[in-house]
Amino acid sequence: MANDNVELLRLGRRIQAERKALGFSQNGFAQDCGLNRSHFGGIERGERNVTFAVLCKICSGLRCDVANVTKGIPRASYVRILKEDGR
Repeated sequence: MANDNVELLRLGRRIQAERKALGFSQNGFAQDCGLNRSHFGGIERGERNVTFAVLCKICSGLRCDVANVTKGIPRASYVRILKEDGR
């Protein structure tokens, strides 16, 4: 599945990097967060739009707050471009 949502991809990669740094397997981490492994895998690949509630569960498992994994998403330059285009 092609991913054209850069923000979701960046978020997913950050979540994956933090999970791996803590030494958690994808399956075990997903279970600990109360998520289906397949759904969680889609989040890490940037294929799924994550709700705030799910993001809070993930961040709790990562032992960080939401701001840590979302800092700089979206990039300020990207937001400026969208505003200039009238979006």
